[in-house]
Amino acid sequence: MMDFIEYSKNGSIEMIVGPMYAGKSEELIRRVNRSKIANLKVLSFKPAIDSRYSTEHITSHNGKQLECISVTSASEVLKYIESEEFDVLAIDEVQFLGEDIVDICQKAANMGKRVICSGLDMDFRGEPFQVVPSLMAIAEYITKLTAVCMKCKMPATRTQRIVNGQPAKYDDPIIMVGAKESYEARCRACHEVIK
Repeated sequence: MMDFIEYSKNGSIEMIVGPMYAGKSEELIRRVNRSKIANLKVLSFKPAIDSRYSTEHITSHNGKQLECISVTSASEVLKYIESEEFDVLAIDEVQFLGEDIVDICQKAANMGKRVICSGLDMDFRGEPFQVVPSLMAIAEYITKLTAVCMKCKMPATRTQRIVNGQPAKYDDPIIMVGAKESYEARCRACHEVIK
């Protein structure tokens, strides 16, 4: 997917975005594994709030896993990049780490490191999701993945939250960690939010 890009020795930020079930974590795992094959030192992180499959692994919905450090805040990532030797910084579910993660990714890239982040670009309302738009603006490379709409089977770019079998209400909390019991991939036409 991204194999054609010549990575800069000056550092770079890569964003892998899209709705749930698009393969974002799987693509991040693939890129990290390729880096490890090249004997690059990788620091991999995920937010502790994402404990759906494992607390010690980045895990894709199809079961692929990558060992990682679970953190509760962006400041924990900063401590690692300031004290550890590394070539690649990988962060899954970056949307949960708050505004400080933008400066941390920028710092790592400015140190000449390859930064790979994956996350939701839109929340369940179909609106930009927290820090992801800011990261996309400063990224050198952006990969936007699609899933398959669970209603019409066309390419899906949205995440549909389901509550008791119905679309979520607009004023429901933005962050609610879940999987197939709470979310579906939907296209623009099939995505619903009750106002």
